[in-house]
Amino acid sequence: MTLQEFSLLLMSVLVSVAGQFFLKLGALKLGRVHTGNVVNHILSIMTTPELIVGLTCYALGAVAYILLLTRVNLSVAAPAVSIGYIFSVLLGYLILKEHISLIRLAGLSLIVVGVILVVWRK
Repeated sequence: MTLQEFSLLLMSVLVSVAGQFFLKLGALKLGRVHTGNVVNHILSIMTTPELIVGLTCYALGAVAYILLLTRVNLSVAAPAVSIGYIFSVLLGYLILKEHISLIRLAGLSLIVVGVILVVWRK
């Protein structure tokens, strides 16, 4: 993977992770969904700023991913975007104060090793 391709990958991942983070903030603002408030929640999605920002980030991440797909094989790009899981967990831990168990750390380590093996070129 060239530096340009890696830059597109990283941009796609980081913007998509930002989208996940803002969607979580918006979801926290909405509160729990149950059968009595589904319609109100769906309408609130269109007016909650965090959710709009999150969806916009996802759209921008998708554009960067499409551009990446014009340059690299799907068999490389798709597994490589899984590095987003690491960033998501870090955001959850650092900002949302979510707990990271040892087993989750082990799983994240395997993802990192897997991504390195997938994108590695001799």
